[in-house]
Amino acid sequence: MVGGGQLARMTHEAGIPLGIRFKLLSDTPQDSAAQVMSDVVIGDHRDLATLRAFAQGCDVITFDHEHVPNEHLRALEADGVPVRPGSAALVHAQDKGMMRARLDTIGIPCPRHRIVADPADVTRFADEGDGFPVVLKTVRGGYDGKGVWIVRSEADAAEPFRAGVPVLAEERVDFARELAADVVRSPHGQAVAYPVVESVQTDGVCDTVIAPAPGLPSEAAARAQQLALTIAEELGVIGHLAVELFETRDGGLLVNELAMRPHNSGHWSQDGAVTSQFENHVRAVLDLPLGDPRPRAPWTVMANVLGGDYPDMYPAYLHCMARDPRLRIHMYGKDVKPGRKVGHVNTYGDDLADVRERARHAAGYLRGTITE
Repeated sequence: MVGGGQLARMTHEAGIPLGIRFKLLSDTPQDSAAQVMSDVVIGDHRDLATLRAFAQGCDVITFDHEHVPNEHLRALEADGVPVRPGSAALVHAQDKGMMRARLDTIGIPCPRHRIVADPADVTRFADEGDGFPVVLKTVRGGYDGKGVWIVRSEADAAEPFRAGVPVLAEERVDFARELAADVVRSPHGQAVAYPVVESVQTDGVCDTVIAPAPGLPSEAAARAQQLALTIAEELGVIGHLAVELFETRDGGLLVNELAMRPHNSGHWSQDGAVTSQFENHVRAVLDLPLGDPRPRAPWTVMANVLGGDYPDMYPAYLHCMARDPRLRIHMYGKDVKPGRKVGHVNTYGDDLADVRERARHAAGYLRGTITE
């Protein structure tokens, strides 16, 4: 596993019952996964020599993030290292321009878009559609709202170009809500699709995920799952693929982003699905039969726990656990900083309003924004 964040930590946890031994390439010994794995190599994932040395003795390489240079992945593949997902697939999660171009060729609905050269070109792009505002994205390196700007004039458009990488312009979609379709695909072509979820964002960061998406017609849910399965097959994805979607006000679906790894939109599956996204990702990259993605309860809600003013969240466990014995708390071992994603909670049950309120209360109490 390359990358020592919380995704690696939770993937390792899912592999323990299967007897899977993990080797980790981590930036620091303090990273989330490095705290819990026994075979840890500290090194730079951007250095090819480090990657080659790390790959020695590994049956397969997979990832906690998409930041390994694609040319390094191709070099590992040329060395005969099984890399999953492979470089040819992962580049579409690394480069938004390439992702949009490829989705266009296979007929996947996306917002109107094109690469723009400078602020004047942004104005031309806006004039070709409904005008400002438009969304600008650096084609590489953005996540959790970083590398994304909503610009309302040509003067606003200067900042994205200072990064020195190509900039993608997209129309700003007047969407009803954001959805995510999570699928997992194995090398022998088996694939499973999780229920389509609603993802609630706050300041560009995922706050709450509701599984399944409330009020989503079955036809629309099936269409979203099919879009994700088609993308996984056409791009040759091995492992977990998250397809973030806009549901438009007329019931249409537009693909927003792709992630080829376990994803925040699938954290609910740890406690709410027969087989979690993490276990199915491990099964897929090792070419094992995939597990059942169906939900265990009518509703599951995941709420992210963000850092607040209290550096130690553990005293809050007493209240949260006593108040809700069915609550599931997942902490990442990170130092608490305001706004930092340090954990999440899962709740489940038969009544959506109750399940959602339990998740909201627990996440808020752990952060310190709720005190009773």
